[in-house]
Amino acid sequence: MPSVEVKELSLNFGSVEVLRSLNLEVDHGEFLVLLGPSGCGKSTLLNCIAGLLDVSDGQVFINGKNVTWEQPKDRGIGMVFQSYALYPQMTVEGNLAFGLKNARVPKDEIRKRIARAAEILQIEPLLKRKPAALSGGQRQRVAIGRALVRDVDVFLFDEPLSNLDAKLRSELRIEIKRLHQKLANTMIYVTHDQIEALTLADRIAVMKGGIIQQFDSPKTIYNRPVNRFVAEFIGSPGMNFIEGTLETRDGAPWFVSGDFRAPVSNYPFDGKGFREGPASFGIRPEHVGVNTGEGWPFSAQVQVEVVEPMGSDTLVWTRLGGQSFTMRVISERSPETGATVTIGFDPLNASLFDRETGERL
Repeated sequence: MPSVEVKELSLNFGSVEVLRSLNLEVDHGEFLVLLGPSGCGKSTLLNCIAGLLDVSDGQVFINGKNVTWEQPKDRGIGMVFQSYALYPQMTVEGNLAFGLKNARVPKDEIRKRIARAAEILQIEPLLKRKPAALSGGQRQRVAIGRALVRDVDVFLFDEPLSNLDAKLRSELRIEIKRLHQKLANTMIYVTHDQIEALTLADRIAVMKGGIIQQFDSPKTIYNRPVNRFVAEFIGSPGMNFIEGTLETRDGAPWFVSGDFRAPVSNYPFDGKGFREGPASFGIRPEHVGVNTGEGWPFSAQVQVEVVEPMGSDTLVWTRLGGQSFTMRVISERSPETGATVTIGFDPLNASLFDRETGERL
């Protein structure tokens, strides 16, 4: 039995469809990330699971219980919002205890829960401070602690790190992962940051327009995106795309775009079979070799247009098949702007998409 299950869930605001017949199962102890651009419906779905929004159709189950019309307090969830929403006049200890006192939890139990949460989140020295005396990262830890003291099976996170700077986001991302490993609770986490999704999730649900485009492990979503939207959204920089056609030449299938030709005879076509016609050829920047001397199935000479040093690696921009093309190389092998280099890759690392539907071939 799943920890959280969403069945045919829809939500409309007037005539506007926000969520469309969504189905989702989250296993016990799983870390699920809802990922997508702004306006895709990920926070709306989380709020429907939390009971903060009434659904137009469908059902929500938590630990096998139909909670579709239950109040948020009765769903057995703990929620962490984007804003800290701490009471400024209360100490950290007071903020952690506030909800428990309202629920009339015994004082001894409140002390035990606060001590446990403070130990897990390493905020024991902060318990007597007020929010104004805390850093952003410390405030977010307290906000997580406020959910943690509820002692529930399911935690919901709505972009909890988006208000923090890059360094703090990185640090707290690790802390949230450690927290999940310690507690083994079910966690559903909303973000538009693909790095957070790839590093935290057991599985990712990529959303667009109120529909789940792909629901799978980070590795599968990264290496075998089901459509062009997922392929473009996951990865930084995004996947390179070359527009062209699939053709049969000398009895073998090829992808052709002007002077660019790549053999795809060994490409796994996901059971859909090879068919000629317009297609998009996608290859990730890190799957492209530059002046490596390796025997690539495909190679070409290109001129370097832009070089972007990133520290440990470098992004190199050029053109292939008349279209913009990016490679990621280690900094020690970075070519100079204007240089002519040989690039190569294995088409088996590529993705092929139908140009009209965007679906993976």
